[in-house]
Amino acid sequence: MGQGWASRMMTWHLRLRSVCRPLVVAAAAGFAAALGGCDHDSAPVLNGRHLQPLSERMVAELDKHNMSKESPLLVRIFKEESELEVWKEDRSGRFALLKTYPICRWSGELGPKFQVGDHQAPEGFYTITPDLMNPNSNYYLAINTGYPNAYDRANGRTGEFLMIHGDCKSVGCYAMTDEQIAEIYALARESFFGGQKSFQIQAYPFRMTPLNLARHRDSTHMSFWKMLKQGYDHFEVTRLAPKIDVCEKRYVFNAESKAAFNAAERCPAYRVPQQIAAAVRQKERRDDTQIATLIRRGVPAASDASGGGTHPVFVAGASRTNPGVTVRTASAGMPLGYSAPLPAPPAFTTASVASQPARVAMPGGATPSKRERVAEQTNEPVAQPKSEPASPPRREPASTPSLLSGAQPTLPAGGFSARPGGPS
Repeated sequence: MGQGWASRMMTWHLRLRSVCRPLVVAAAAGFAAALGGCDHDSAPVLNGRHLQPLSERMVAELDKHNMSKESPLLVRIFKEESELEVWKEDRSGRFALLKTYPICRWSGELGPKFQVGDHQAPEGFYTITPDLMNPNSNYYLAINTGYPNAYDRANGRTGEFLMIHGDCKSVGCYAMTDEQIAEIYALARESFFGGQKSFQIQAYPFRMTPLNLARHRDSTHMSFWKMLKQGYDHFEVTRLAPKIDVCEKRYVFNAESKAAFNAAERCPAYRVPQQIAAAVRQKERRDDTQIATLIRRGVPAASDASGGGTHPVFVAGASRTNPGVTVRTASAGMPLGYSAPLPAPPAFTTASVASQPARVAMPGGATPSKRERVAEQTNEPVAQPKSEPASPPRREPASTPSLLSGAQPTLPAGGFSARPGGPS
């Protein structure tokens, strides 16, 4: 690789010193805490995998999307579709989809993680800092999701070391192929090089479309998912990473307040920028109308039970292709990623009721480069969200179907074992 690459390797360690805890210290010290998790049977010896450069193909893909490799990054995960999206900020200052990766394996069912040992992969909003990047994982490379976050802790949820990692095996995590996690890890690393101090992971049960919400209308998780959808909608209408806070044991999004937010206490008075709030309300009304229409037309209800998930390309092999979708195959014969999500299953169509999501219209047609440039605030505080119980009730069968109703369920939530098969 020559002196240039050796210098680059040194830069990786030195630059992280100025961003957060250095990766080298994280490997030797921070990950010592992981001895009860994914890395308890590995010695903290760096192997160089975390320093693999981006491929020429990915560099060309970034250039095609008008992005720099150092620009901010955001990740979205969808369980039911078994897909992981990497978004990067382009030169307009907003996020655009760079690549969609088929997930090799995730465990559990649709729904959040509740406790150690439930083998559930987490759902929610997580902030990834450099010290959560694990160059020494037993699963090739890993990114710790940071579960439990403030919301999880306020609601009494337990577990730790829930990862996005390689090796295609999962007990409470999102498992990718080794080649996939190497590329995702490198994209995150380059964003840290560019000065991004953290990036956001948004983990959902499925894409929060009217069709999916209509299909899962009887789920006991629906109240939780409706809350996640608020954050989903904030991102959809702005293409900016929403500011995440927790109060009254609930997520709140893009909330501006002079007071501090406390996850378990009453929400302070806060405001959401007017243009964002208006665009989100418009999208919610449109989605609610479409959901009601789909239910009236007889879209069948779906079950949350799955026993985990694997993307169809790993089941059917690399031969499963779709028009306009390029599936790249790693040396082991597993898909690396593709340029656009696969289409929704053809069981029910939303063509007659679908519409494009609203986007925040900026004054004079200008596009902001940062959230601070988004429109003025509302003149009145946003209505305060209701709190959720600290301990979720036991799952009960749905009684009377409703449009978007359902109490929060109880699925066990787990940690991350040393190897697949342990508690998670």
